[in-house]
Amino acid sequence: FKFESDSSNILKRPDLHRMMEMVAQKLRLMGGTVELVDIGEQELPDGQTLALPKVVTAKFGTDTNKHTVCVYGHVDVQPAKLEDGWATDPYNLTDINGNLYGRGASDNKAPVLAWIHAVEAYQTLNMELPVNVKFVIEGMEETGSNGLDAMILAQRDTFFSDVDYIIISDCGWLRNCYFYAEVEGPKQDLHSGVYGGTVIEPMTDLIGILDTLISPSGKILVPGIREAVAPLTDEEWKLYQDIQFDMDNYKNKIGVSQLMYSNKVDLLAHMWRYPTVSIHGIEGAFSDPGTKTVIPAKVTAKFSIRQVPNMDPAMVKKQVTDYLQSVFAKRKSPNKLKVTMVIGAKPWLADPQHPLYEAGKAAVKRVFDVDPDLIREGGTIPIAKTFEDVTGKSIIMMPIGGFDDGLHSQNEKISRYNYIEGTKLFIAYLYEVSQIKKTTV
Repeated sequence: FKFESDSSNILKRPDLHRMMEMVAQKLRLMGGTVELVDIGEQELPDGQTLALPKVVTAKFGTDTNKHTVCVYGHVDVQPAKLEDGWATDPYNLTDINGNLYGRGASDNKAPVLAWIHAVEAYQTLNMELPVNVKFVIEGMEETGSNGLDAMILAQRDTFFSDVDYIIISDCGWLRNCYFYAEVEGPKQDLHSGVYGGTVIEPMTDLIGILDTLISPSGKILVPGIREAVAPLTDEEWKLYQDIQFDMDNYKNKIGVSQLMYSNKVDLLAHMWRYPTVSIHGIEGAFSDPGTKTVIPAKVTAKFSIRQVPNMDPAMVKKQVTDYLQSVFAKRKSPNKLKVTMVIGAKPWLADPQHPLYEAGKAAVKRVFDVDPDLIREGGTIPIAKTFEDVTGKSIIMMPIGGFDDGLHSQNEKISRYNYIEGTKLFIAYLYEVSQIKKTTV
């Protein structure tokens, strides 16, 4: 099957609906109690509405003497086109030298399937599941998990009432605030040969204000952002110091000659526990091959600020909006600036001493015969904080992908080794969670 389950493209929505039906059918065939939960409609910028993909919930086991875990995952993906620089068709899974290439291979279809296979392994071996297992699988994670907050709140006292622990195998612990900055000028695109030099161009304004977000050395220039960050503790410094991390190998993997920081602790701290600004693209700008002498009438920059403890998305929205409007005003441009925060997800941090993490360490030791590193990671899993706040349950992040998997990039992949051994890790983890004493819940 080939489903282009890109949740950001409304034209791909039929594929997304079919994707959710396929997941539900797979879980039904395994004997799970499965529901496709209607979570309503999505309002588009033009005022139109579009049905959101249903959320799949499933339940395996109802033994009240056992712990109940809930596995969260998503099967929607980021946009991908062959012409963006993929070596293979991004929507046809391709096996090359032990790596499985395709959009969603690592984020998040392989981890979802690995969890399904973990349950299936117990069934195939005629072994009783050591814990009750529930699934929540959505199709809008990449665009902010539209509708899922309300669904979790609505089912807090039903589907989630007996859940002890929540497991997320989508990579990441930190959150993003995602912004659009739109500059609008003339009523239509203009020819630069005819109108160049007579109008203040929206693109020039936009590039100008984007340049004020972050310095060449990586310092965020928006007032108040850095001041909100929780200070680095001695314990955390030692945690980073003890992690095995080869900076030269990291540089080679991503193909750069120089990193922002020259020592390991600074690099890991800025990768995992400090905020950063990333500029992702400009909508409305000419980007096709060839030449086009156009002055775009309206251009929209897309950028994000990674959230960390103790940052508040509502405050970040105000800080960024006020700052950009102030910078723009100094340009004395007749063009109009509109700043919108389209995703504002709170930072989330776990207690690595919790029994849930001790079980994770034991499972890693059992499968890989090594002790795991405990890290932070910057990604956007908007629903993690909601799970914690609404259900009050403990959460663990347990990814199986590699840091070089190319999440959100061209040639995304997961290695066969990670996929197979990761499935074993999930199988072992279900057993280790079953050994947590009820009194420690």
